[in-house]
Amino acid sequence: MRLLVLGGTRFLGRHLVEAALARGDTVTLFTRGREPVPWGTQVTHLTGNRDPRRAPGLAALDSGEWDAVVDTSGYVPRVVRASADLLAGRVGRYLFVSSISVFTDASRAGLTERDPVGALPAPASEEVGKYYGPLKAACEAVVSEVYGRRALNVRPGLIVGPHDPTDRFGYWVARFVHPDLLGARGDIAVAPNPPTRPLQFIDARDLASFMLALLDGDLDGTFNVTSPRGQWTFADLVDALVVAGGARAPRVAWVDESELIAQKVEPWIGLPLWIPASFASEAGFMQIDCARAERAGLRTRSLDGTIADTAAWLAQRDNDGAWRDVLSAEAEHDVARAVAGGARLP
Repeated sequence: MRLLVLGGTRFLGRHLVEAALARGDTVTLFTRGREPVPWGTQVTHLTGNRDPRRAPGLAALDSGEWDAVVDTSGYVPRVVRASADLLAGRVGRYLFVSSISVFTDASRAGLTERDPVGALPAPASEEVGKYYGPLKAACEAVVSEVYGRRALNVRPGLIVGPHDPTDRFGYWVARFVHPDLLGARGDIAVAPNPPTRPLQFIDARDLASFMLALLDGDLDGTFNVTSPRGQWTFADLVDALVVAGGARAPRVAWVDESELIAQKVEPWIGLPLWIPASFASEAGFMQIDCARAERAGLRTRSLDGTIADTAAWLAQRDNDGAWRDVLSAEAEHDVARAVAGGARLP
C-alpha cells in the first residue's frame, strides 16, 4: 500500500509508520520538519504546514498519489478540509484519527458510534483547548462529507505505550517499575479507591495495526477504538505493575476519593487515570462500547506487554522536563501521611 501520513514522527504516527514499513508498505510523511525522522531513506519526507494560511502550507502535497492517507494531526475542521479537498482525487481512502472526547454526554456507560457528538457553539471557533471534542467531531464530519464511503473515522480512548509524550500511563509504570525516575518517593504508592474502578486504554501499536487493517479491508464509517469494555480495572493495572516492579514496587494505599479531594489531588492529570465519581458527566469515558471495532478485528495485547515495553522506553528516554503535572513526591507523601493518620495503610 502507498500510504501518506499527516504527522507521524512522535507517538501514534511513529508506531503506524513502523508497522507499515514492517509489512512492506511505501510510506510518505508530511510534517512541519521540527522532529527528527528516524527511518532515513525508508520513507519519503515532505515538509510544510497543515494550515494553508501558514507558508509553505500544503504545497508539498500538490502532486502525488496514494492508496490511503492517515491524518494523525488534525484538530481544526478548516485545516482538515484543506488537506481532504486537496487530496480527494489522488488518494483512495482517508482515515482520520479522532477521539472518544467527541461525545456530547459521557455520563453513561456503553456509548456507541451512534450516540450524539458535540457541536461547536460558534462554527468558526478554533480554540482546541476549550472545544477539543466538538472540534474533533467537526473534523470527522468534514472527512465523511468529502470522502463518503472512502472515509474512516477512528475514535481512540487514552493511547498508551512507548513514545507517549504525556505522563498519564507512564507515571504508573515509573512509580512501580522505575520509581527513581520520579524523584525521592516513599515506599507507599497512592491509588484511587475503589480498586474495581473500570479502566480503558489502547496500546498505540494495537491501534496502529487496527488502522492498517481497516485500510486493507472494505470498511468505512466510524469506530470507537480502546480496550474492550470491562476488560480491566484499576486493580488489574496495579497488580500487573506490582509484578513488573518486583522488589522495587512500592506498597499500595487505596485512598478514598474524599481524601484525595481534601488533599487537593488533581484528577486525571495529577493522579493519572483517576476520574472521580463526582465527575458525573465523564463517568462513561472508561466504559466505551468498542464492539464494532472488535468485530472488525481489533485486538489488544496484555497489560504485561504494554507495561514492560513502556518501562524499557522510560529507562532510556531523556526524562528532563517529564513529570511536571503528575502528583509530586511531596504531595503523595502528604496523602499517604493523612491516610496513615487514619490507620488505613496496608
